[in-house]
Amino acid sequence: MKRLTTVLACAAVLLMSLPASANDSVASMGAGGLVLQRTEGITMVSEDLFVSAREVRVTYRFLNHTTEGISTIVAFPMPDIAPGYAGDVGGRLDDPAHIVPFITWVDDRAVWTDVEYRAVVDGVDITDRLRALNLPLPPHGQDSWDAVNALPDSVRRTLTDEGILDSGRKPDGTLDWSMPNWTLKTTHYWTQWFPPGEPIEITHLYAPAIGGTVMTMVGRADSPMDEYRETYCLDETVIDAARRAQANGRAFSETWLDYILTTGANWSGPIGDFRLVVDKGSTDNLVSFCGDGVRRIGPTTFEVRHANYTPTRDLNVLILQGDRSH
Repeated sequence: MKRLTTVLACAAVLLMSLPASANDSVASMGAGGLVLQRTEGITMVSEDLFVSAREVRVTYRFLNHTTEGISTIVAFPMPDIAPGYAGDVGGRLDDPAHIVPFITWVDDRAVWTDVEYRAVVDGVDITDRLRALNLPLPPHGQDSWDAVNALPDSVRRTLTDEGILDSGRKPDGTLDWSMPNWTLKTTHYWTQWFPPGEPIEITHLYAPAIGGTVMTMVGRADSPMDEYRETYCLDETVIDAARRAQANGRAFSETWLDYILTTGANWSGPIGDFRLVVDKGSTDNLVSFCGDGVRRIGPTTFEVRHANYTPTRDLNVLILQGDRSH
């Protein structure tokens, strides 16, 4: 199954999906940009994470358990913005720093974060090359397409051959249109002081970048479910519920939410108290995600709790959005 993003534009076009953000992590400024590192002096006492299609909200409590104060860069990677015609990413596609709205508080005081953005193709950083060509870094929107197609044909051919552009060709083999084929990686970061022996509370709130499809394959007899089962731990209970609802005239679209949990292991020791709440948004919706000890705590909300938790896999949430009008 190739994951696609629902497009809210004039035409129903499907694009690559957009992964969600990561846990806070300690970082340093290396020659190639921000580098995430591991620290032994600061413990993540707790993490309280709320995930929905409308918002992601997370509160951490950290403790410097050494006898000296620690000043370090704290980094929060945001969703990758993949190439495509448009994206359901909740913000301004023309401004990399505001594509996904992001707010940070430290002990109830708002914090201004710096932003690093890098353009990448197949793991290779091409940011400086795009800037040298005066190309916008966001791979979406009319400005990017216009800038790409204004390049000389020889440059477009070279960039297409290198996989930096995706181009169509005319019957005679010459280039027709071109569009960006890079992914934009955005990281918010700031320098934080951790006093010895005192807890620090950090809260982030943002509108998530979401992926999805206008129609689901779940519940169809001819649909391969292996990737759904592996990624979302989809089981027969959800599949059967989707089939029953579809038989009664209900149509489902898919929404995907991803959150990188494994960077929580960059702090000293396990997460002392971990709490996850997933909100499926409506009682008409179905939800599936991997987690031990999942329990329903409300009509649309599900909770997972762990003590002394070291995440070994990231969070992937599948929401089947039900539409009674079909």
